[in-house]
Amino acid sequence: MKIIIGSDHAGFDLKEDLKIFLTRELGHGVEDVGVYGRESADYPPVAHRVADEIGAQRYPFGILICGTGIGMSIVANRHKSVRAALCHNILTARLSRQHNNANILAMGGRIIGISLAQEMVREFLSTPFEGGRHERRIKQID
Repeated sequence: MKIIIGSDHAGFDLKEDLKIFLTRELGHGVEDVGVYGRESADYPPVAHRVADEIGAQRYPFGILICGTGIGMSIVANRHKSVRAALCHNILTARLSRQHNNANILAMGGRIIGISLAQEMVREFLSTPFEGGRHERRIKQID
């Protein structure tokens, strides 16, 4: 599976760590759409790029990281067919997939440590959507 990932400067270090985790530990491909350093950068262009790709179904899942994850999730959720979930722990990562069929995991690089982020990514990518009563609700979003 190939995952699209992006960050701003505040999420850069966590993004770089997660790229290694995704490829070496989980065996996934990664498409990194920026940013590529710690210099101050705006998050909306990166979030729009990831959300465009997810909305077009070119990637099954995306990961967005900024300082808190809030800005990235707000931008991404403006796109049709995108369900970006701002998660802070393993449970919310799991439930975002089970109940909301989230296709983008948003996290805060200044909020989440690398070990927790790795487990959240593992949980997010491996948890299936439950469907059932949740399917009806998902259809009401778009």
